[in-house]
Amino acid sequence: MNRTSPKPTPFPAELPDARSDIVSHTLKRIADSSPLDRAIAEARDALIAQQNEKGYWLYELEADCTIPAEYIMMMHFLDEIDPALEIKIANHLRARQAEHGGWPLYHNGELDLSCTVKAYYALKLAGDSCQAPHMVKARAAILERGGAARANVFTRIALALFGELPWRGVPYIPVEIMLLPKWFPFHIDKVSYWSRAVMVPLFILCTLKPKARNPRGVSIRELFTTPPEKERHYFQRSGFLAKAFLLFDHVGRMIDPLIPAVIRGHATKRAEDWVLQRLNGEDGLGAIFPAMVNALEAMVILGYPEDHPQRVTAKRALQRLLVVGPSSAYCQPCVSPIWDTALACLAMQEAGDDLSRDAATRALDWLKTKQLLDEPGDWRVRRPDLPGGGWAFQFANDFYPDLDDTAVVAWAMHQARDSTRYAESMRRALDWLVGMQSRDGGFAAFDADNTCYYLNKIPFADHGALLDPPTSDVTARVVTVLARIGRPQDKAALDRALAYLRKEQEDDGSWFGRWGTNYIYGTWSVLMSLAQAHVGTDDPMVKRAVAWLKLKQNADGGWGESNDSYAWQSRPAEEFGSTPYQTAWAMLALMSAGEAGSESVRRGAEFLLHTRQADDLWNHPSHTAPGFPRVFYLRYHGYSAYFPLWALAAYRNLTRRGIAH
Repeated sequence: MNRTSPKPTPFPAELPDARSDIVSHTLKRIADSSPLDRAIAEARDALIAQQNEKGYWLYELEADCTIPAEYIMMMHFLDEIDPALEIKIANHLRARQAEHGGWPLYHNGELDLSCTVKAYYALKLAGDSCQAPHMVKARAAILERGGAARANVFTRIALALFGELPWRGVPYIPVEIMLLPKWFPFHIDKVSYWSRAVMVPLFILCTLKPKARNPRGVSIRELFTTPPEKERHYFQRSGFLAKAFLLFDHVGRMIDPLIPAVIRGHATKRAEDWVLQRLNGEDGLGAIFPAMVNALEAMVILGYPEDHPQRVTAKRALQRLLVVGPSSAYCQPCVSPIWDTALACLAMQEAGDDLSRDAATRALDWLKTKQLLDEPGDWRVRRPDLPGGGWAFQFANDFYPDLDDTAVVAWAMHQARDSTRYAESMRRALDWLVGMQSRDGGFAAFDADNTCYYLNKIPFADHGALLDPPTSDVTARVVTVLARIGRPQDKAALDRALAYLRKEQEDDGSWFGRWGTNYIYGTWSVLMSLAQAHVGTDDPMVKRAVAWLKLKQNADGGWGESNDSYAWQSRPAEEFGSTPYQTAWAMLALMSAGEAGSESVRRGAEFLLHTRQADDLWNHPSHTAPGFPRVFYLRYHGYSAYFPLWALAAYRNLTRRGIAH
């Protein structure tokens, strides 16, 4: 989108007058400067305007329509329906139905059966007639793809809770799993943080098998090609391990009636205590929506009254995820203040002027207060003697700090105008990061050595995202901060991580991006880390990556890559339209490899200059990252705000210093 709209005032009216005066003065000063300088200054000012008075940045984090659909289903499960909110969420769902009749997992994606089943059910619960044109179209698309019985495990569990399919249509996950010893092939400590946070309250629900209150008695039997009670093929997974686990599943169901009540009660109490210990106040269990919903519903089934403080808090945590507008609303999967703030800091530091540095300092001072030091955490299961020092992703998630956020925060602190004020925070962060290195030299998001890959074959894990193994992008971020700060005691860990990255490079020269879309993100992450680690631009690893990025540049000068690349990994990025954030990643990657003066980077900068919008920032409707590749995707609204500013500021700084190669 070209900047053809009239320019609004750079700040909202409610901004304090003092800051408005400063910015107005700044804009007058740059009136005669170059288009690049003006773009950087105006984008910087717009970003500062979005900074909270406490110092942090927080942008919307949007998923697909599964989450808002589940919010409606939760209200009907509990018979706690907010009619006005239900209308707004239903409006949001209808507006996002695609031409193919269903709902995709990301912008312009193909129909996802599970998301479509949930969206259809939510709309019918909200009062939409199944004869309405949009419902007819959705139903036809679902039936064409085999019906609701072919939906994923999480969707089938939701339908079982509403009595829409028999419990034999979902995996056998009894609460007695809580009593298994650590040496057993399956244990909750062997799966990822997000998996255990979702699963433990789900054990209670799937054992007690409650039925939703469903006050309007809404059913969706019309979405099944075979009556659900007659369906015999709910599990269609191939391979020896998958079939072996299905056999165990079958045996478990047979012996379930023989489990003594005292053992079931003990296991249920252990699961309940596990959830309560990690309830996390108004930030919720695991600070992620699926775990929070399961926790609230489990508490209700266990008999917590409506006015019980913990039940009230659990419900409030879910309400805090809502984004409510005048006519529509949706629910976020979680919030991202630490991540947004740390990345915005890096952009501000690259901009480099006093206003930017002051904004970054305010943010870093806020971040310093959020470091997790001596709190209990599930990561301590594998590293019991390691002192804490990480940051979470959300405002509060004490049990689950993550390495990616921790590395970026420490990176920004090291670049601060006065980094000495953060010296102890950085020391604790680096000690924790190094202590969380996995055996293969890589770093994962939340745990170390979370690599029991056989568990992805259990019936529950049809999403293939039960684990948290090391990844190139997280490893690259840790390499960046270890190399920047350069403590002698970290050299061995750094060398092992660099060897891991060298091994993980794809044949075409790129790196896979686990937590951002996708190869452009992974390649940006690694090339920036290699530069900090003083890996030369003539290294074959770097040269291959540079060649790949240049090959993927679009005709308009930008870069773009769809989430389709997670499903079709050979699909070339140039088939997708350019986006501001992916263009910024590619530019930052190339500049890290000594290409600041290249034609590719110049064209990327021109693309960003010409696509800036009337609010002085950038915007794009695409989903920017996977929660779980091929299953769940996210749109970080902040990515189009701070990444382009970071890239343009770096481009200006490098070219004007004569560092362009």
